[in-house]
Amino acid sequence: MTRNRLPTYSLHKATGQARVWLNGKDHYLGTYGSEESRLRYAELIKAHATGVAVDPLAADGTQDDGLSVNELVQAYLTFAARHYQKNGSITAEVHCVRSAVRPLVNLFGDTPAKKFGPAALKAVRQSMIDCGSMCRDFINKSVGRIRRVFKYAVENELIPASVLTGLQALSPLLAGRTDAKDHAPRTAVQHDHLESVRGHVDEQTRDMIDLAVLTGMRPGELVSLTGGMIDRIGDVWVAVLDDHKTLHQGKARILAFGPKSQAILSRYITLDPTRRLFPLKRATFSNRLKRACVELGISKFTAHWLRHTAATDIRESHGLDAVQAMLGHSSADMSNHYAHLALEKAKTVARSCG
Repeated sequence: MTRNRLPTYSLHKATGQARVWLNGKDHYLGTYGSEESRLRYAELIKAHATGVAVDPLAADGTQDDGLSVNELVQAYLTFAARHYQKNGSITAEVHCVRSAVRPLVNLFGDTPAKKFGPAALKAVRQSMIDCGSMCRDFINKSVGRIRRVFKYAVENELIPASVLTGLQALSPLLAGRTDAKDHAPRTAVQHDHLESVRGHVDEQTRDMIDLAVLTGMRPGELVSLTGGMIDRIGDVWVAVLDDHKTLHQGKARILAFGPKSQAILSRYITLDPTRRLFPLKRATFSNRLKRACVELGISKFTAHWLRHTAATDIRESHGLDAVQAMLGHSSADMSNHYAHLALEKAKTVARSCG
């Protein structure tokens, strides 16, 4: 496949100037690394991407083009820091937004936001592809986050709605039709690999693996679990989470623990109801698994793969409805009656499997 790389901002060592090879000729941009050279580079790239010649020195200063892309991004990041919060802390989404807008600001930071169009967005996306470190799905999500920045601007009447309409015209990258790489999809962990890792790690990590496979808990749910969250009345223990991934969507998350899970949990529950049973970060849990895989010479998997393993096992033994009940795959508008049925289904699975 022919690559459509963006022209490179590079150093001309003889003169110390920045330059870019574009349309068959060198364009010298000024002192390498200077703000002036980067501005000139961004303008030339914009002209290359849109076919509209832009000369930042040609403006007469009489026309007000409104806020720049850089100013819009700063306004949105301020909003995002307030909006994407959970329990008083900024969520990972803010960091994802910062990552997404970085190439946007580098290439088109000084461009008027109302003049940013689909060709320019395509150029930003191409720069993500060219860096080689982002997978196709992540690039598509990053482009979606950039659109969200401009949606915020339209919502607050900072730019015309036509700008967002134009950006929505850019189709997503499709599998097999782009140079962007695809990561292998998460699947159930091979049984022999799982057993090898279980035998290689310490007891706590092994118990966490078993709980994840028995219950389908997300890694974040597992490491946040406390004794006080678990209702230990009845043959199936139940925990209703007040902090989980889909809380903002109005979804409930209920964990059900059968005899096997209860035997594991009993070894960690203490008199302190607020103490986390597994006081470590979810990344630490995943890193333990990946390190074990490397040491054993097998394909690496992370903690989240265990959730897929649980889903596969539960579906084979109890069907798709049981997977939805145990793993919390329920719609936001589910009625209280259906939520009750889901809990009863989860208890049935827990009695049998967990």
